[in-house]
Amino acid sequence: MKIAHIIPGSGGSFYCGNCLRDSKYMKALQDLGQEVIKVPLYLPLFEDAHDLNEVPVFYGAVDIYLKQRFPVFRHLPTFVDKMLNSKSILHLAAQNAGSTRAKGLEEMTVSMLLGEEGLQRGELERLVEWLRDEAKPDVVHLSNALLLGLARRIKQEMNIPVVCSLQDEDVWVDVMSDQHREEVWQLMEERGREVDAFVSVSDFYAREMKKRMHIRPDQLFINHIGVDSADYPIKPVEGKEPVIGYISRMCEENGLGILVDAFIHLKENEAYQAVKLKITGGKTNDDTSFIKQQKKKIAAAKLEDDVLWVEEFENPSRQNFFDTVALLTVPVLNGEAFGLYQLEALASGIPLVQPELGAFPEVVGLSEGGLIYHPNSAKKLAKAWKSIILDKEKLSELSTKGQEGVKAHFDIHKQAAKLVDIYQKVTAKEEYRY
Repeated sequence: MKIAHIIPGSGGSFYCGNCLRDSKYMKALQDLGQEVIKVPLYLPLFEDAHDLNEVPVFYGAVDIYLKQRFPVFRHLPTFVDKMLNSKSILHLAAQNAGSTRAKGLEEMTVSMLLGEEGLQRGELERLVEWLRDEAKPDVVHLSNALLLGLARRIKQEMNIPVVCSLQDEDVWVDVMSDQHREEVWQLMEERGREVDAFVSVSDFYAREMKKRMHIRPDQLFINHIGVDSADYPIKPVEGKEPVIGYISRMCEENGLGILVDAFIHLKENEAYQAVKLKITGGKTNDDTSFIKQQKKKIAAAKLEDDVLWVEEFENPSRQNFFDTVALLTVPVLNGEAFGLYQLEALASGIPLVQPELGAFPEVVGLSEGGLIYHPNSAKKLAKAWKSIILDKEKLSELSTKGQEGVKAHFDIHKQAAKLVDIYQKVTAKEEYRY
């Protein structure tokens, strides 16, 4: 089977769990003998930011932004489009990316969901033509429901099934104004009727999106994210220094403020003076001011020597991060649909301490590799850390269970095989038999 995965690129400026999820699945599918093509939208893909040679980047971020905001750009010559979608311009945009926020991009989100009726219809036709004439896939897999505007033209032109993953769309949509939020959810529901299968990354999020998008039961599948444990060398957690780790985009929404406040609370107790905090995951321009505020709090508490900020988060820096932390916490304010960093930590033998939000209890419950606390406050987090960070025996026990749990429930090859089953189900439908 030939599968085209259409993935919004982050440009590699921060730890993008969704991008990394898709890349890991594509490798696992290839290991199973499937032919997979990754098709980037907007910006180069996470961990592939320096490679634009294999497949062109469609819907170049600079080009579509200018056309949306300034109508004059919709009528410029073709050579201008090519220039705006060039490697140099996209690399520059990736380095200065601040567009992971929905505010200010509501109209573009609506236009993308309108597909052939939106302002990006020219880009849509270019993508469909390339899929039809160059890639020639048997099935197209959209990375998230915000791309549902692509589905109709792909199906019309190619008569092949379209599958769509579900992960954290609500995080993007729910911060919009009331008018745009309602319009986007309505458009996703309408365009979603044309998709052959939705694949949620967790039970929690499947329930959430079934309600929000009124997804038919026969459309909805659950396929947890997976990792290959062999990719993560393990250093015994009981032999590590007491270092608490955070790996995710360094921003307010991902709970960086709660993390810092909890660490300050923890260090008020003399018994935890040896504990340190290590933070990585990258950022966008939007996050710079917030990060400065956190550093000021740390300085005011005279803890600068106990907090290490690591700019690089791609391998080998990411592996070094996992080699040196004994515990992982990413206290996302409202939880999230999954959180791939949890599996990367567990596979590396690192226990979790996560809030009772989103899919965090689901992952911790299945893996048995961590603790859950409630509510998601700095004091509750600090209390949870105190119960484990200096207890080598408890850390070791949770580390062992977490490693076993990942292999049992979140093995990437098992999950990829389930994904192939979904592809086979949708391609076996009568309307796709030639």
